[in-house]
Amino acid sequence: MKITGVRCIPLSHAVPPEKRQRSDLGTRVKNDSTLIMVDTDDGLTGMGAALGNPEVVRAIVEFELAPALIGMDPMFSERIYEVMYNGSRAIPAIRQGWAQPEPTRRRGTVMEAISGIDLAVWDVKAQGMGVPIYKALGAVRDQVRSYASGGWAPGDEAEAEMAGYAAKGFTAVKMRVVGHDGFSFEKAVRRIAAARRGIGPDVELFIDAHGALDVSTSIRLAKLVEEYDISWFEEPISPDDHAGLRLVRQATSIPIATGEREFTRFDFADLLDHQALDIAQPDIGRAGGFTEIRRISALTSARQVRLAPHAWSNGVLFAASIHLACHCPNCRILEVSQAHMPMMYELFEEPFDIGADGEVRPPEKPGLGFTLREDALERFKYIPGPSSVW
Repeated sequence: MKITGVRCIPLSHAVPPEKRQRSDLGTRVKNDSTLIMVDTDDGLTGMGAALGNPEVVRAIVEFELAPALIGMDPMFSERIYEVMYNGSRAIPAIRQGWAQPEPTRRRGTVMEAISGIDLAVWDVKAQGMGVPIYKALGAVRDQVRSYASGGWAPGDEAEAEMAGYAAKGFTAVKMRVVGHDGFSFEKAVRRIAAARRGIGPDVELFIDAHGALDVSTSIRLAKLVEEYDISWFEEPISPDDHAGLRLVRQATSIPIATGEREFTRFDFADLLDHQALDIAQPDIGRAGGFTEIRRISALTSARQVRLAPHAWSNGVLFAASIHLACHCPNCRILEVSQAHMPMMYELFEEPFDIGADGEVRPPEKPGLGFTLREDALERFKYIPGPSSVW
């Protein structure tokens, strides 16, 4: 089997004004994504997806990455990844056994494009093997516990919002530290207290700051909310400050989760060296796809750090995250977005299997296991412009 082409399809979905969520990241006005299709000479096509600006992703894939992949065998998924990551240095890197990445391929949108291609390669590979991706990777489970990811409501309204997620059967929920009403210590504590009232004592509660706070603010907030039995504090400070994250972790009994904005195993190795995290959250559309996150999983498990994949953006990336979670032995739980995201939940013919018990089950069809709806490309036609406004 040989790769004959790599195609990009930019997608968008505008968020209606009444469905927009305000947080420390601004107000989301549309969701963007890029489908990446890998075609082969035996008629199989693999489907992946990339984060990042779709126009930039398409240029990177079509002009930078795809030409080197034509004629390669998808069964050599590790080699394909190394070729994309190392670029012109791929042959000496593979021969000598150490990474020699081209400067522009280590981080950023190029790595997001590499991640998307890697997903499509694994889709083709698993189809060729006649098994779902999680079994091609090596399955450790056939279902995974999940948590409801939302929590934007202001003030005491957080009680009803989070209670609604628990009523769906989720045994864990996540809320944003910054809600529609902005941030102050008083507002944050009030919202977190309301959330705990809403879900009761037996449902886990996670909080997420999206890296918007500084070290001293994060430590003060953590100490104020420890009494509400928080199971993790996600991205309290900038992901660029691993040393600062260690200070936050040392100052609180709340476990620290981070990683959705990190790239490759090398970023996670640095987090581990700084003793900066308890829960690793690689995003399969950013950190290097299945190939690299398998390495991240092994690396973190050697330090007794658990995995909780960040899962957002669109249906392809969520589907891939389900397969990943069923493969990684140290996976603790999987994120399930509660935002208005038709491009996640209405992209495929088949629904996701999210049980009333909060357990998510992967499909058993070969490959990714999902089929694009006939009207998907027209319905989610790309819309130029910024995704968020402040």
